[in-house]
Amino acid sequence: MDTVKKGDDPGEVEIYLGDSSDPEESEDEEEPQTLWRAQPSVDEEEDIHTSTLVEISDTKPLINSRDPRGINACLKVEFEDVIAEPPSVRSGDRVWIWSNALFEVSRVWIYRIVTVLLAIPMSVISGLLFAVLNCFHIWTVRPCIHCVLIGTRWLQSFWSIVLHVTVVPLMTSAGKGCGGLGIHLSKE
Repeated sequence: MDTVKKGDDPGEVEIYLGDSSDPEESEDEEEPQTLWRAQPSVDEEEDIHTSTLVEISDTKPLINSRDPRGINACLKVEFEDVIAEPPSVRSGDRVWIWSNALFEVSRVWIYRIVTVLLAIPMSVISGLLFAVLNCFHIWTVRPCIHCVLIGTRWLQSFWSIVLHVTVVPLMTSAGKGCGGLGIHLSKE
């Protein structure tokens, strides 16, 4: 088995380079898959955001989950979700591959361009809107609700007394009267 191991560092990756014609391998064993990229170890996962590749690359997210609550789960659009050819009509393979590539590239780059143009103004407008709504709620709505509750405290007390005088005895007596009833089922 031909393997290449880079250095003696435990974080290094071993890549299988053997071919399937090796006489040592038995036919019963599964062939190992070539590892192109190894998963980071637990120690490396903590430092993944500080690596130079992540800082340089704009394709790797700096924030792992940008939609943790799944608010925009309906926007997971792939090429196959939009364009699909039935078996009866088919375009050439090159046309299909180039269409797929152009779809993905245009989707990603147009989204990036539009977000560059609109993300900051929309963030400012959204922040302004939520600040005004919070201010309105904190300084106007809540005090008005408390004033109404304070002003109608006598009405709440009166309504509570009316319910305890009329409804509670009626429901208590109905409950005691129905509590004595029993149902016996018998087969005839």
